[in-house]
Amino acid sequence: MPVRFPLQLAMICLLSLTALPAAAEEAPATTRVVVLGVNHAAQLVSESDQPAALAAFVSQVAPQALCVERAPEPFARNDHYEFTYEIQDVVVPLARARGISLCPFDWMPPAEDEVLGFGMSISTVPEVRPPRAFLTFAEPAALQRGLFHADDRANLAKVDEWIRNAPAQTVHDLPRRLYLYRTFLQAQRVAAAAKAHVGGTVLVVVGEFHKYDIEAILAGTPGIEVVQPSQIGLPSVEQVAAHDQRSYRLAIARFNLLGAQSATSNVDWNWVGRVLDALRRESDDAEVALLRTRYARLRGTLAPKEAIAAYRAIADRADASRPAAWDGVLDRQRVDSYFDPFGNLRIDQRARVELARELASEEADAAEAIRSAIAKELTPRQARQFDAYWARDIAVRR
Repeated sequence: MPVRFPLQLAMICLLSLTALPAAAEEAPATTRVVVLGVNHAAQLVSESDQPAALAAFVSQVAPQALCVERAPEPFARNDHYEFTYEIQDVVVPLARARGISLCPFDWMPPAEDEVLGFGMSISTVPEVRPPRAFLTFAEPAALQRGLFHADDRANLAKVDEWIRNAPAQTVHDLPRRLYLYRTFLQAQRVAAAAKAHVGGTVLVVVGEFHKYDIEAILAGTPGIEVVQPSQIGLPSVEQVAAHDQRSYRLAIARFNLLGAQSATSNVDWNWVGRVLDALRRESDDAEVALLRTRYARLRGTLAPKEAIAAYRAIADRADASRPAAWDGVLDRQRVDSYFDPFGNLRIDQRARVELARELASEEADAAEAIRSAIAKELTPRQARQFDAYWARDIAVRR
């Protein structure tokens, strides 16, 4: 009896344990995915969508990972699309400074497939870009764009219609089919990033046309909760101001005043004026003097003769014989950028271009002498591009 009782007790305990209901399995942790749809580089024309607002929003979200629209291979080479200002100039530097994991998630077809489908490589930049190849925002609505513009699906009605409807002639359907395949693979790479950061937050910064398709694909992925940026809320005015920096202000001023955007006259002049005031208070160097002179000329507050004198003085300044602090140029072997035909010129050279623009109608020989002198300072390839843009943008304005 003394021996059997403990054995009987043990059996009873074991049976009691097996009779208990099984413990509920813990639900897997959910990763929040926030897809911020952007209009590439529109941060440079809209105060409500400005670079500092985007930076402040990233800080507000505090993501564990930030997914950017570039394929992994070129991203590893620090190779970005020319037009994605918001990526290479805002979110990538911010993520690296904060130790946020970066997840490139784009996909593009091989160059040979581009040639097969389109008859040309759409990724190859022509030696001389046609006027339409320079990025501009001609619609007044662009100046009013807000940070959460894409959260209202009605704003993307045209692209939604394009996605759903094949063209009448199927032979012309490659762009739409390529878009669908590309966006599907984008979503898969975002899903992989979410899996690698279980329980955290993944912020996706992507061209707004891809936003809703990516979200629809992710919605069916276990462990992912799609959260709209507007659910998080806008950063405060104070937060935006705290994230502002000189590089952002220089980009805004240069894009609107020296880039192709200036020819559209679709500029938020009050905002750009305040940006210039802030730059001047920090340092009224040669680059800022050039931008302020161009602003005054475009606004009509500076007479041609005064502008000529100002540009000459700027070109002669010792601190003008350097590259601009921001010019948007990715390929230093070229003379242009995606924003500006003369983007890759030193400050003094660019001041002389603007001087020649003022002289061209009355003193054509003096303007031609400026062209010849600058061309000699460039590489042969840059000089050929420079002369082509000069003939189109300066000489034709005589």
